[in-house]
This record gives sequence, C-alpha cells and structure tokens, in this order.
Amino acid sequence: MTRRLAAAALALALGGCSFAHDWHGSPVDPPAPAPALRLRGAGGAPFDIAAERGNVVLVFFGYTRCPDVCPTTLADWKRARGLLGADTSGVRWVFVSVDPERDPPDSAAAYARRFDPSFVGLGGTPAEIEAVTSAWGVSAIPETPQADPHAEHGAAAPATMVSHTPRTFVVDGEGRLRLLFAPDSRPAGIAADLRALR
Repeated sequence: MTRRLAAAALALALGGCSFAHDWHGSPVDPPAPAPALRLRGAGGAPFDIAAERGNVVLVFFGYTRCPDVCPTTLADWKRARGLLGADTSGVRWVFVSVDPERDPPDSAAAYARRFDPSFVGLGGTPAEIEAVTSAWGVSAIPETPQADPHAEHGAAAPATMVSHTPRTFVVDGEGRLRLLFAPDSRPAGIAADLRALR
C-alpha cells in the first residue's frame, strides 16, 4: 500500500471513530420520521416541525399547572442550553401543552419563556392536541382530585391534574426521531447528546 493510500485509510478510520458516541438518552433504533406537529405559539404564530429541518428539536408534552416534572424538565433544558455555550442557534426547545382547555397558545408560550426566552410554547384546540398526542404516542389524562371534606367553606377547588407522558423527544436535523430523554436526565448528558447530533 502506498503512503498516500495508507494515509487515506487512516483518515477514513479516524473519521468513522468520530461518529461514536455514548448516548445519555435512549436511542431510537432505527431512527424514525418524526410525527407531524403543527400547532400555534405566542400571538397565534404557526409552528410546524417539518419547517425545522437543519435544527435539532427537543419536544416535551406537559401543562402549565404541572407541579413537578414539567418545571423540572424545562429547568434542566435551561441548564443544558447554558452548557452548550454561546451558539445554540441549531437547537430548538419546544413545550407542547396537553391541557387545551386551560392552556391556550399564549399561555403555553409565556410558560415556556419563563424558563428561557428562546423556548417555544405551543397550544391548540382539543381536537388538534388530541391528534398530535396520538401521533406522538403521548398519553394525557385529566385527573380532578377529590375535594377535601374538611376544607373551609369557600376554599379554592383542588386544581385539575393531568397525568401525561413525561419523556422528551429529540428530532435530528433530518427530521428523524433519534432520542428519548427520561425526566431524570442530567443537563450535562442532554448537552452532550445535542452536541453529537448537531
């Protein structure tokens, strides 16, 4: 083998190694085309995930009154975004409300922006949300807690809870579903996986 061919073979081998990555999220194998996601954000602005080709998109389904996993997930997103450094233009962070009766698009958008101004919050009609959650395989079941019989008269009614799928979906720049993050995923791991996908 000539010196030039040996150098080319070495470069190819090293190039192949550069794609090896120890994923922190759960890989979708094989990657699958992301389901349709067409909803509205602040001021009724349309959002279509099909228009996000070239970007890595994180998608989380929750609701603005969620007491635990939703704010924790978006707070972890904020920390992961900070770990990516100054250039995060190739990553989109999308929160979709599964509670259309209480979270119109403007409310979902305001909630997402409370964590980071770059985060996108989306909402829609009950029929639109049902279609999207069905396409993404997300469950969202309203659960109204029983009123406390010992509560004082005139006390506020218990808040409606929504049991929902807590994972984050990650879509790569080619529009393929690539990773799933569990709700306890560490920001450093999220950031590392996003770097590998960009």
